[in-house]
Amino acid sequence: MSVLQFDPRPEHTLRYLRRETPRKPQGARWPRSLRALGPVAVAVLLAACSSVPLDEPSETPVADIDILQQPLRVPALDAMRDSAPRKLEGGFVPVGWGALPSWADDDLSQLWPVLINNCKGLMRPTGGSLVQQARATPRVWQPVCAAAAQAQPQGSAQVRAFIEQHLQPWRLLDEQGKPARNTVTGYYEPLIHGARTRGGDYQWPLYQPPHDLLTIDLGSVYPELAGKRVRGKLDGKRVVPYDTRAEIAASPGRQPPAIVWANDPVEAFFLQIQGSGRVQLPDGKMIRLAYADHNGRPYASIGRWLADKGELPLAQTSMQNIKAWAKRNPHRVQEMLNANPAMVFFREEAVAGSEAGADFGPKGAYGIPLAGQRAIAVDTRYVPLGAPVYLATTMPSSSQPLRRLVFAQDTGAAIKGAARADFYWGFGDEAGALAGRMKQNGEMWVLWPKQAGAPSAR
Repeated sequence: MSVLQFDPRPEHTLRYLRRETPRKPQGARWPRSLRALGPVAVAVLLAACSSVPLDEPSETPVADIDILQQPLRVPALDAMRDSAPRKLEGGFVPVGWGALPSWADDDLSQLWPVLINNCKGLMRPTGGSLVQQARATPRVWQPVCAAAAQAQPQGSAQVRAFIEQHLQPWRLLDEQGKPARNTVTGYYEPLIHGARTRGGDYQWPLYQPPHDLLTIDLGSVYPELAGKRVRGKLDGKRVVPYDTRAEIAASPGRQPPAIVWANDPVEAFFLQIQGSGRVQLPDGKMIRLAYADHNGRPYASIGRWLADKGELPLAQTSMQNIKAWAKRNPHRVQEMLNANPAMVFFREEAVAGSEAGADFGPKGAYGIPLAGQRAIAVDTRYVPLGAPVYLATTMPSSSQPLRRLVFAQDTGAAIKGAARADFYWGFGDEAGALAGRMKQNGEMWVLWPKQAGAPSAR
């Protein structure tokens, strides 16, 4: 491989890797501007970035701050620095609250801490970097978040009254000006068992980012590639692709530091597909592994590998059947895992307790801990991060309505198009079962501050 693998994913999410089953997209097409780049352009990119210092420590990213423990601080409006507007695709049309299907039936009694945390994200300065995903305009949210900081609504009715007083629903339209409708899938946070040291059943490492991994933001060179990254390592004076999963596994002594060693290779692999998860240690303590980085290699399905080898029918390559195959063929497990050259690296985080009944999970691309069944991944070309969204869809593999207020707090390379969403179900096996079956149709309304005009981004 003579050129580096381009990565369309934001720093805090791996959403296009989620599913091994054929129901779920295995990847996203590269943007047209990126596909058009040839080897010469790649060389120019690398030359332009060759002066990046590899050993200089970076500032602590916003996503690493324990935002759950921070109070909501709302700066004065005249102290908030604005940045250049970011164009949103599609369009919006204002509607009344009665246009939102089943709006009055959504139980908002546990929503307030989620809304407050979202305001913490909205009140951060944007910086104006095109490398970052589009975010909701902070200045227009200042009056709403200032009011939220002073309010203490009790119960669903009072939360709804606050929202209706301060926000205006806008129907999301597609590029043709029609009400946008698209696919809604699901994701979740899994649980595996692991130990700090290798031994006994604990033989499958989950790594920290390696010290020699080089990540280059392409948007700093080409604005049309905002949010795109290239990963590799130095080989003398050249930047070359980073090691594959097989190369990492076959290089004892040069492997990245392991955070934990899992007791099941398939569960550890699926945790990588989700991009984050919880680990139960032998002493009962639970930690979270949050997505930190990856090796830049393209994802390949181990389910398809098993089907191509004649080991399992493709339609039966569920996690349970793959685990059963691994137990029958322990000597071939590493061979199966190596079929996917992509490797995910993690950072350790504490598992925050529930706050006022809200179950907060890993941080999404917005740097905000995701609340189960109240967060979605979106395409930020249409809906900016931090925007409240009323989502109307149906339960997994069902026609039963699923209609509720959620927050756009995550992104993903397979999440493309107006009204395309990935619904965060929360933590555990039940959430995983729901996420695995979810592939529904849905539509959106963005809730935006009154008197601020149509939704906008920075």
